[in-house]
Amino acid sequence: MKTRQLGSTGLALTEIGLGCAPIAGLYQECSEETARATLDFAWESGIRYFDTAPFYGAGLSEERTGRFLRGKPRDDFVFSTKVGRLLRPVPPGSASSHGFLGAHSQAVEHDYSRDGILRSIEASMQRTGLDRFDILYVHDIGAYSHGEEGNAVHMKAFLDSGIAAMTELRNTGVIKAWGVGVNEVAICLDILERAHLDCILIAGRYTLLDRRAAERLLPLCGERGTSLVAGGVFNSGILATGPVAGAHFDYTEANADIRERVGKMEALTDQAGIELAAAAMQFPLQSPVIASVLIGAATPEIVDRNVASLCHTVDASLYAACAPFALR
Repeated sequence: MKTRQLGSTGLALTEIGLGCAPIAGLYQECSEETARATLDFAWESGIRYFDTAPFYGAGLSEERTGRFLRGKPRDDFVFSTKVGRLLRPVPPGSASSHGFLGAHSQAVEHDYSRDGILRSIEASMQRTGLDRFDILYVHDIGAYSHGEEGNAVHMKAFLDSGIAAMTELRNTGVIKAWGVGVNEVAICLDILERAHLDCILIAGRYTLLDRRAAERLLPLCGERGTSLVAGGVFNSGILATGPVAGAHFDYTEANADIRERVGKMEALTDQAGIELAAAAMQFPLQSPVIASVLIGAATPEIVDRNVASLCHTVDASLYAACAPFALR
């Protein structure tokens, strides 16, 4: 599989990375055996970039991903996890699973301070069994996740000491790169004005349907030497399923306007002889700022289908034809 450079970090990411939230039971159960088979198939398919977070299954994803990667030569893969949430053991059934079936019983506390970041990475190293990480993302900071008032508190902690902690971790070689992993453009622009980010994991905002990152964020990243990793390229499902009844967009059921937009795009992709999902998979890779497309998968079959999408040739004119129907 082809690779792309992550800014000036020296890291090379495969064009498809494996998002490891689903192997921790996101919305549907995933056994240890299925998780291992999915990771095995991803590796056999050439994927060498793996992303996880403490939040995924309250540590379960990090444990499963770590067990798998510990058996691989350390320089043969790129691994990323996240900070911003601390886990605290609680009695079974007393904490929300946050949609992860089979998750550990852990309470989640947000902490974007230096102390919280250092405690988080130490716990992640224990769960994964890895002695170093490649990329560390600040997870879900911003008003999208916390509201304006809540985010003001978290941003103060991050600006006061969190940024310095992330920079120190990079400068001392504990990590090779750091950035933010978020679902909104505004917080990326805000932090880019205050710190150098090696990379940004942007979920759902640079897709065939939702191009809100295109106007300001992509050009600014190009100027700053910041790479983007594109997550959520199916926008919670509708770009994989098409505008069927019950299709989801941005974590909720898609409204009539979104279904209409996707229906018009699907008509164009059908006319071109390309599956909508394949066009959606390849769309972000048209930009040189994109280092990888991160795809979540809970079964080998899903990994296979996503990797196969790279084999289809999509003409740039198709993306131009779809542009009038995209969100901006």
